[in-house]
Amino acid sequence: MKRLAYTREMPLVGRREFLAFPWVLTAADPQVHWPSFRGAEASGVADGFPLPVAWKAKWKTAVPGLGHSSPVIWGNKLFVATAVSALGKAPLKLGLYGDRDAADDNGEQSWKVLCFDKRNGRLLWERTARKSAPRAQRHMKATHANTTVATNGERVVAFFGSEGLHCFDLDGRAVWSKDLGTINVSKYGVGWGYASSPALHGDRIVLQIDAPDDPYLAAFRLSDGERVWRTARKDACERSWATPLVYRQANRTQVVANGWPYVASYDLETGRELWRLKGGGDNPIPAPFAAHGMLYVANGHGAEAPVWAIKPEAKGDISGSDFVVWTERRNGAYIQTPLVYRDWLYSGTNNGVLKCYDARTGKMHYQQRLGAGLTGFSASPVAGDGKVYCASEDGDVWVIAAGAEYRELARHSLGDSVMATPAISEGALYFRTREALVAVAA
Repeated sequence: MKRLAYTREMPLVGRREFLAFPWVLTAADPQVHWPSFRGAEASGVADGFPLPVAWKAKWKTAVPGLGHSSPVIWGNKLFVATAVSALGKAPLKLGLYGDRDAADDNGEQSWKVLCFDKRNGRLLWERTARKSAPRAQRHMKATHANTTVATNGERVVAFFGSEGLHCFDLDGRAVWSKDLGTINVSKYGVGWGYASSPALHGDRIVLQIDAPDDPYLAAFRLSDGERVWRTARKDACERSWATPLVYRQANRTQVVANGWPYVASYDLETGRELWRLKGGGDNPIPAPFAAHGMLYVANGHGAEAPVWAIKPEAKGDISGSDFVVWTERRNGAYIQTPLVYRDWLYSGTNNGVLKCYDARTGKMHYQQRLGAGLTGFSASPVAGDGKVYCASEDGDVWVIAAGAEYRELARHSLGDSVMATPAISEGALYFRTREALVAVAA
């Protein structure tokens, strides 16, 4: 494992981010590691190895319980979280519908973190982080394990909302756990379930906890779980399911939090608000991310479904200001996080329309319906080796050539439903279906 001496004056090094753990930096090679939701730097991109058009399964391994937690990879270890119901198979209703019902899934659960060998799918270890009845409801399309774990190559962090924040080493030894109480992200009288994954940077874990009764952003020490700061978001956000982005610049490191009625950014060291932007969609789900020296944020559901490109030097209330490089007010995303790959931004709707924009200007190049429009799309697209991969809830995967014109290269079926965003590592894709992990390669 590559190690570098830590100094506060260490410069940024291109697109390769260095993740500090107490006084050691570990190189997070995006060609090998996929350390959190959407991979290195939350980009959804992994170049450097050939990726398949035609493929076959390298391996397939059953995963117990139910979860939308996406696969995370460090070296040859793949991590995923799940919730196992003591009553047997948990109910799940996928597809395109507007029902607001909670799932009948309030019996005892075991919240688990599992580690597999990336090369063959063999289970290396399984740890139960908590065992109890859930403290909050979930929607019938959600699970009790929606969130994705995060790792820096030294520690694995899982946050299950009301069921606590848990830290393990890479061999599965429990380091610490922290109970943050009941977190009920509700709307229409339904607890929809917690879905914001932890973000790691240095010796900090950042959590976005936007339950309507007490929304806040907080930073905890990775080394011991102690809280460093907590910032109330009552005047900025009524609810959110988005994962925060930690973005490092030469003069500051900020935490970008998607929300409604405001998207806002905070100083990583202090939690002080840096800027805010009047939002659009009232159910913020997509994660912010960075590309081409800009910050991208999208949301949907409501009067507008915007996507913004924002200068990271922003400060104050930037609504309508020059800090917003471009915006598209009606063609953002509701559930999926958009993707910037090379010169293009790809944004998918939950009914399967893929839209391609110029990432620097916002000019639309195309919009293309994937399939017959009868299935939902919740997993975010990922890309590498000149290809974009889009998975539907039915388990169909479109392989699309990156570019300003739509060109479908292949279509595959995984034979099971897919809600989790896939991972990419060393020329293979790793899908988490409802009941299994599936690795595919050329």
